[in-house]
Amino acid sequence: MKNLIKITFLSLIFAFSINNVTAQKKMSKNIQPPVAKIVPKKLEKHGDVRIDNYYWLNQREDKEVIDYLNAENKYYEQMTAHTKDFQKLLFEEMKSRIKEDDQSVPYLYNGYWYITRYEKGQDYPVYSRKKGSLEAPEEIMFNCNEMAKGLSYFQLGGVSVSPNNKFATFGVDKVSRRIYTIQVKNLETGEILSDKIENCTGGSVWANDNQTIFYTTKDPVTLRSNKIFKHKLGTDSKDDVLVFEEKDETFSVFIYKEKSKKYLVIGSQSTMTTEYQILNADTPDADFKVFQKRTRGLEYNISHFGDSFYVLTNTDQATNFKLMKTPETATEKENWKDVIAHRDNVLLEDIEIFKDYLVVEERENGLTKLRIMPWSGVGEYYLPFDSETYTAYTSTNVDFDTTVLRYGYQSLKTPSSIIDFDMKNQTKEVKKEQEVLGGKFNKDNYEEKRVWATAKDGTKVPISMVYRKGIQLNGKNPLLQYAYGSYGYSMDCTFSSTRLSLLDRGFIFAIAHIRGGEDLGRPWYENGKLLNKKNTFTDFIDCSKFLIENKYTSPKHLYAEGGSAGGLLMGTVINLAPELYNGVIAAVPFVDVVTTMLDDSIPLTTGEYDEWGNPNDKEYYDYMKSYSPYDNVEAKAYPNMLVTTGLHDSQVQYWEPAKWVAKLRAVKTDKNVLFLDTNMDTGHGGASGRFEALKEIAKEFSFLLDLEGIKK
Repeated sequence: MKNLIKITFLSLIFAFSINNVTAQKKMSKNIQPPVAKIVPKKLEKHGDVRIDNYYWLNQREDKEVIDYLNAENKYYEQMTAHTKDFQKLLFEEMKSRIKEDDQSVPYLYNGYWYITRYEKGQDYPVYSRKKGSLEAPEEIMFNCNEMAKGLSYFQLGGVSVSPNNKFATFGVDKVSRRIYTIQVKNLETGEILSDKIENCTGGSVWANDNQTIFYTTKDPVTLRSNKIFKHKLGTDSKDDVLVFEEKDETFSVFIYKEKSKKYLVIGSQSTMTTEYQILNADTPDADFKVFQKRTRGLEYNISHFGDSFYVLTNTDQATNFKLMKTPETATEKENWKDVIAHRDNVLLEDIEIFKDYLVVEERENGLTKLRIMPWSGVGEYYLPFDSETYTAYTSTNVDFDTTVLRYGYQSLKTPSSIIDFDMKNQTKEVKKEQEVLGGKFNKDNYEEKRVWATAKDGTKVPISMVYRKGIQLNGKNPLLQYAYGSYGYSMDCTFSSTRLSLLDRGFIFAIAHIRGGEDLGRPWYENGKLLNKKNTFTDFIDCSKFLIENKYTSPKHLYAEGGSAGGLLMGTVINLAPELYNGVIAAVPFVDVVTTMLDDSIPLTTGEYDEWGNPNDKEYYDYMKSYSPYDNVEAKAYPNMLVTTGLHDSQVQYWEPAKWVAKLRAVKTDKNVLFLDTNMDTGHGGASGRFEALKEIAKEFSFLLDLEGIKK
């Protein structure tokens, strides 16, 4: 009898829950979306006139703007009220897979073991160290949970310990505009010194005297990192000395110390040109010397070892880069000598220098490789990797005099591992493998594969996929297609424990390695930028068509996602081929290309000219306008859409997605959902706490799963 009562009671609860969701869905049909007012703004360039009805939304402090964003948020909350319980379930599910009291693999630097760890139930990391031995008492350097109390956003950055291990500089961002305040902590006493430096990138570098700090500041309007200052410990930052100012608005500037600890290096960088200046770290008051003066199109990176610098560069038409060497006393290009020649089919990405070995990160046929090269010239080899959907990379290697290389490995179905590899004995020790808690995960339950789609111009484009074993290729599988496709940023195949919440509900996850990234070498990037940018968009569409034609999915079940420049991709794709997708997630999307690139007061604009082109040139203006998502919104049907942004975004200003959504609402002809979700407390990277970030992912997943009719 008790069991019968219990069953009846549970049935009533279940029925109430179902009826409640049904009622909420019915109510949502009567909820009207906010309508942004129309205030026509005439924009004219090269004799071409554009009318922007929503230009007024770019006033961040205007009450009417804030009211509109809040109204959009309210509409989104009301329309998705029926998914709230599901969001909570997804959040708890994703959280349950995470080892909450996790910690990094310790590494030894200058006599101390450094560890980053998380405590159970806490959002933020604890940075600590142990002197000489892992059995030594723990010294807590920074407990970010304490530092973040009372803040809606917190980010610690640029922790740098002085050579004598006594002091640490650190940067704090409390707004998510990527503008940091640098302070100094006495690690022996715990005291925060009076030194306080505002408007910085967050990072700083110590000279070898333990008294001099070099740091980078930002232009207060454009947020371009443009100045290097020198600060003496204990002095007022108003008296800091300007060491270098980067006056070319297409360049940003930064400073670091070489692994050898001998040189401080100032770098100036644009999309396609670099320049470095060097200074002996023992003489911080001397002048920096230009390593090789900037030449448009010349890119190079430098690494010091012994009495030489190793130069990774594209000089001499080395499109995929080559490695050269030059004496530290003669650094100009005419002194550079080849170490590793250029290869047409292999991209040279990075190097790691040790006393007896050179480790080279290469990319061939879209796959990363680690090449071990003894300085003796005898016994060169590659680390063996079997999968076609993996990524491998050098990890934290701060010690010269060691035979141990620390590297990372993961694949779409294999959790990330940190591995210590003895380059002499060719033996390895897995120091840590990411734990997926809950007892349900087994990588053998999933299949990963790489396939190749054919683009409209005949180019073969790789697609990496992962899904649960046993699915049938009948066109009924929900599939999330992801891509970025800009800045030469390669989309490596990484593992995600949160993604399991989609895979275990029948989703296929696919990465389209489209042009604009550097997945297949530098030409892959060159063929997806400037006046070749449209290849990025058509590659993505052609990948979608391939997945549909080969029955991995269908337009009723295909979803697309991209963020930032990947959000531009989403905006363009749905203008070109909206019929291919049931739903699209555009995160912090760069969608108002022409207006933004014409406004040199907006952060990053001038530095982007080599990526997108300068619209002050009519040829680039016309080309940008032909694909800019905002400028090409039409009166037609669009997919279901979730658009996200942050009020304090420094990379893509919030008003771009806000204007885009307002325009879409006004002209689209379908009845599909369109949501704008603005985080009023954060910027480009979203929430700062690890659990708050999971809530944002749960929102995205519930959007996709709800469209598929999946409720649990």
